[in-house]
Amino acid sequence: MELPKIPSLPLNVTDQMSRRVAVPFPPRRIVSLVPSQTELLFDLGLGDKVVGVTKFCIHPAEARTNATVIGGTKNFDFEKIAALKPEVIIGNKEENYQAGIEQLAANYPVWLSDISSLPEALDMIRRVGLITGAKEKADALASEIAASFAALETAPTTATKVPVSAAYFIWRKPYMVAASGTFIDGMLHRAGFRNVFADQTRYLEINADQLAAAAPQRILLSSEPYPFGEKHVAEFQAICPNAKIEIVDGELFSWYGSRLRKSAAYFSQLR
Repeated sequence: MELPKIPSLPLNVTDQMSRRVAVPFPPRRIVSLVPSQTELLFDLGLGDKVVGVTKFCIHPAEARTNATVIGGTKNFDFEKIAALKPEVIIGNKEENYQAGIEQLAANYPVWLSDISSLPEALDMIRRVGLITGAKEKADALASEIAASFAALETAPTTATKVPVSAAYFIWRKPYMVAASGTFIDGMLHRAGFRNVFADQTRYLEINADQLAAAAPQRILLSSEPYPFGEKHVAEFQAICPNAKIEIVDGELFSWYGSRLRKSAAYFSQLR
């Protein structure tokens, strides 16, 4: 005779939006609405608990084959989510959309992250570990990442040099750059760069004249969300003839989960 499943006990927690959330503990059916947090869940050994992901959850490769794809980060398929019977949904303030989150929160426990700095990313990792029953792994991961960035900050290539001025592009037509108040801006600083658009906030639309006036020493073209490639280098070189222009791994600047393990070493090489 099959024994009845023991119901999960609720764990009352606060998310990074200061919202109180009661999460069945440990959750056995998780829907992740954010690519970097999906990868984190798999790296914490919780892949078999992840039942729903977005179409942008490309890491690990099996995420979209083992779990149901429930739409994009800003357009959820609510019927698919309902069919999955999630015990917790993990999202993010910026990457998801408020109306969709509110609709989900009316029916399920929804835990939200809110991240614009490395300390907030490490806090998210630890909290996700806590609510999913993977606290020890998450604490170890956060400590590993923190140590890698601490070593980067004291390395001669970063600590003893004057920051190089840089512009970080995330989009083309129109040109858009990451300014202050973004996770990317924080990563630029840790990588040893000075953001020439740090006097502006969030994601800023600029034109060629503004870029020329800012005169960055380096122009970093992100591999995502816009797929910048070598074919775009000449376009920016014409605007800033004296700048060094290069394609950079956008995931290592903007993904705030377990991929951060690779970021400090990458920044050291880039610097």
